Amino acid sequence: MAIDKHQARITWALGQHDFLNNQYSREHTWSFDDGLVIPASSSPGVVPLPWSAENAIDPEEALVASASSCHMLWFLDLARQDNRVVEYYSDQASGRLGKDSSGRIAITSITLRPEIRFSANQAPSAEELAELHSEAHRRCFIANTLKCPVHVEPPCPEEER
Repeated sequence: MAIDKHQARITWALGQHDFLNNQYSREHTWSFDDGLVIPASSSPGVVPLPWSAENAIDPEEALVASASSCHMLWFLDLARQDNRVVEYYSDQASGRLGKDSSGRIAITSITLRPEIRFSANQAPSAEELAELHSEAHRRCFIANTLKCPVHVEPPCPEEER
């Protein structure tokens, strides 16, 4: 695998707000090399409205989404290598913001809750599914980078759609 450099441009401007009195917008943009621009902001749970934006991605959501996306991409590749066709994958991932062991506010855990649908007669056993998730987690670059635990809680096979 080639070692890549990954970049993003983060842009914010003050506008007509009162910066020194903490009355300024936290809205900004994330821009990527292909021209994609994503509205971003602090979470309204961290910085109250109107100084944040509910309809923009916040760093905490992005971290959770990155962990989920990385896990999914590895899972799909491992399933393919195992000759299993995945037709659908959805994850209702969540992150918990709290204090870490040093007393600093941090994402203290991430939980992935993937729901996966395989082609007919392609579904792995519960043990094989757990092994696919375990290996995907082991290979995920994002999970390997994080200090907090990343839990994978797939539904029991009888709960799958």
